[in-house]
Amino acid sequence: MSEEPRIVSAAREVAADAAAIFELIADPARQPEWDGNDNLAEADIGQRVRAVGDVFVMHNVSGKVIENRVVEFEEGRLIAWLPAIQGEPPMGQLWRWELEPAGEGRTLVRHTYDWTGLHDPERFERARSFTVEGLSRSIERLAVIAEAL
Repeated sequence: MSEEPRIVSAAREVAADAAAIFELIADPARQPEWDGNDNLAEADIGQRVRAVGDVFVMHNVSGKVIENRVVEFEEGRLIAWLPAIQGEPPMGQLWRWELEPAGEGRTLVRHTYDWTGLHDPERFERARSFTVEGLSRSIERLAVIAEAL
């Protein structure tokens, strides 16, 4: 019996420069505009991520306040964070965005949800709800905004 996959990823090429796409991802206030999982409600303006160790705060649609600790960062190319309910340690999921130039004005965008570090069985059902389709929707929505800039 094999274990269920705990890393879900989607990718596609977007007709926009990596820098423009990255600005939309690194600014938490913009994230609810393109969240394909329809999970994010809002984030305060002025939390633009700039380095590993940054923490940004989001409000999700169920009213919870989520602190996101940035654990990977390369300006214009890579950003990843571990979410935690405010005041608690990270739950064990990782959200990652990777951008790779793909020619003039084009970028390969890869979005990954990794819950290999999640150990609370009560959170597994919710973790399973983040699918390739939801990640793809996020990329699609992000592409629409970035390509219109």
